[in-house]
Amino acid sequence: MHEYSIAYDIFATAKKAALENNALTVQKIHVEIGELAMASKDQIEFLFTVIAADDPLFTNSIIVCTEGKLQSVCRCGYEGNERFICPVCGALPEIKKGREILVQNVEIEVEDK
Repeated sequence: MHEYSIAYDIFATAKKAALENNALTVQKIHVEIGELAMASKDQIEFLFTVIAADDPLFTNSIIVCTEGKLQSVCRCGYEGNERFICPVCGALPEIKKGREILVQNVEIEVEDK
């Protein structure tokens, strides 16, 4: 169940960003989960909610997870989303994007000055 550690890392990243920017609350966290990341979006969202529940900085915060699309390239020049066999030459393409989990944006509320 590696989703717990993923959810915790997202929480820690958002909290660090919020504290560095003197946030009153964290409102929304945008996360991209790569198509090949082997992680459940629903479990990450649920576990994040559980982890953040006791932190007043995260009162009413939500996490928005979107799927990141696969991008691959082949030595023959092919670029696309094939993961197994290059449609041009038949070789195994190199995966460039689609395995990662990225915190893209943390929306916070700050005090008006």
